Amino acid sequence: MIKITFPDGSVREYESGVTGLQIAESISQRLAQDVLACGVNGETQELNRPINEDASIQLYKWDDAEGKHAFWHTSAHLMAEAMQELWPGTQFGIGPAIENGFYYDVMPPQGISISESDFPKIEKKMQELVTRKEALVRQSISKDDALKFFGDHGQTYKNELIAELEDGHITTYTQGAYTDLCRGPHLMNTAPIKAVKVMAVSSAYWRGDEKRPQMTRVYGISFPKKKLLDEYLQLLEEAKRRDHRKIGKEMELFMFSELVGKGLPMWLPKGTALRLRLEDFLKKIQKRYGYQQVMTPHIGSKNLYVTSGHYAKYGKDSFQPIHTPEEGEEYMLKPMNCPDHCAIYAWKPRSYKDLPLRLAEFGTVYRYEQSGELHGLTRVRGFTQDDAHIFCRPDQVKDEFLRVMDIIMIIFKALDFKNFEAQISLRDKVNREKYIGSEENWEKAETAIIEACEEKGLPARIEYGEAAFYGPKLDFMVKDALGRRWQLGTIQVDYNLPERFKLEYTGADNQKHRPVMIHRAPFGSMERFVAVLIEHTAGRFPLWLTPDQVAILPISDKFNDYAQQVRKQLEEQDVRAYVDDRSEKIGRKIRDNELKHVPYLIIVGEKEQAESTVSVRKQGEGDQGSMKINDFAKKICEEVAEMTKNY
Repeated sequence: MIKITFPDGSVREYESGVTGLQIAESISQRLAQDVLACGVNGETQELNRPINEDASIQLYKWDDAEGKHAFWHTSAHLMAEAMQELWPGTQFGIGPAIENGFYYDVMPPQGISISESDFPKIEKKMQELVTRKEALVRQSISKDDALKFFGDHGQTYKNELIAELEDGHITTYTQGAYTDLCRGPHLMNTAPIKAVKVMAVSSAYWRGDEKRPQMTRVYGISFPKKKLLDEYLQLLEEAKRRDHRKIGKEMELFMFSELVGKGLPMWLPKGTALRLRLEDFLKKIQKRYGYQQVMTPHIGSKNLYVTSGHYAKYGKDSFQPIHTPEEGEEYMLKPMNCPDHCAIYAWKPRSYKDLPLRLAEFGTVYRYEQSGELHGLTRVRGFTQDDAHIFCRPDQVKDEFLRVMDIIMIIFKALDFKNFEAQISLRDKVNREKYIGSEENWEKAETAIIEACEEKGLPARIEYGEAAFYGPKLDFMVKDALGRRWQLGTIQVDYNLPERFKLEYTGADNQKHRPVMIHRAPFGSMERFVAVLIEHTAGRFPLWLTPDQVAILPISDKFNDYAQQVRKQLEEQDVRAYVDDRSEKIGRKIRDNELKHVPYLIIVGEKEQAESTVSVRKQGEGDQGSMKINDFAKKICEEVAEMTKNY
């Protein structure tokens, strides 16, 4: 008999060799019908794999990330099987589950080009295969046998992968006539896959290397119920409507230019005003919490990044060289701000009385992204981080964590991010070799993060083995209005950079000590944050933040001068307004400006001009009646003050 421990701490005994499915059946038949995979001692695996020793177990259903992963991983194999039947001779690369669905990189036979017109054909074949309810059979295989099998089937890409694997650790999965090199995990069979949709096709270099062959990447998604697929497709339509690239263009917030360069956004006047308002908002909070603003160059000596260790870790992927006329002089476009802040700390001797030292910067950095991975403001080559680095004593780590968490909570509340979760990333429980820093410091830092979350009443998921090599961290994942997860806030403890830069402070004992460094970025990247904010709000920003608070719409051209007078009066009272003086009918102006998500529209004509008033419409609420100009300005200012009184 073996002991199985459940997530609630309860323990049951089963015969050795029991499977996850049998354990689910012992609890309830309904659970057995719903469960998709299981976690055994933290490793996700198939429900029919035998468990031969004492273990902890988790049973994963569709609502669990691990359940979806197994479901979509199996669906990727199903799609590959369908393409193998449709186009014999297709070569396969990799086919993983991703955040929403799955993809497979394939090389079709000569003369075959997979396009959108083939999607219905692939879907039909997948649905046909599902009716066979094919079991996925896992098999351990020797390296020689694996090379022979995939070589005999002309799978050169698979053989390249196999060549890099250790003998004795190679497994395949077979369903029907399709066999794939794979570690798993999967469903037991394809029967639970009730609805499939091929979503997109694109090109992808083999293993992300631009010098390697270009493969066809086919994306898909699947669900256990057709209703879930229908809901997902509706969500995608809403996501298209909220696309920050579309809304950003309509609201004239930012632009890109092929002449300037791919992945290099340019902020237009309205977008710049919005971004600066966000920066000012955070600067005011930071000032309250004792931060000092600094500014550092856009380039740095190669030696700076060699010293920090970033150059060896990231190399050419992040570091773009700058050539100077001086022989032997090497500079790089700045890929991160932390080494510069370390140099500022080291500029003069520090005492324990100087700590914590909190340095903040909206620093622009540059990192190379492949052309095919660039996407609006979310994946760019130049972006600005709301970076700050706190240099503190080990006994100050917890308090600084609490203070940073306060800042993140203020931001989330102000911008209406109500649905979020936190993840504490700690060291691996067993393998400690990849981490630097003393055991004592790690214990202090990990305990400080856990206690800080407990003090704030913040539920946080603990993930072992997810810490950075230089220290533990706390990440905030926010769900937007469409239920999509974004990582927006991060706090990281770092023992590595203070060591590499030999940073010191003189303690109360008059001895030299090493400070602890905390990295934090509530927004992360300003570009990415604005993209998320646009899609979360569908462009309907809070009144205090929106670039245009008021659109003034004259009924005809003869009231344009009065409209300009109104604009001037409003702007004198810090109300942001513009005049739509196009020679269009008033109905068209109202419609166009509502599409631009302007919170207030004011209409001026003969009556308003004669009485020095404005006729007010509010976005989503319609006509608000007539008001004196000063009364309307006061209303806007009071509304903004109410929104921001706690910030």
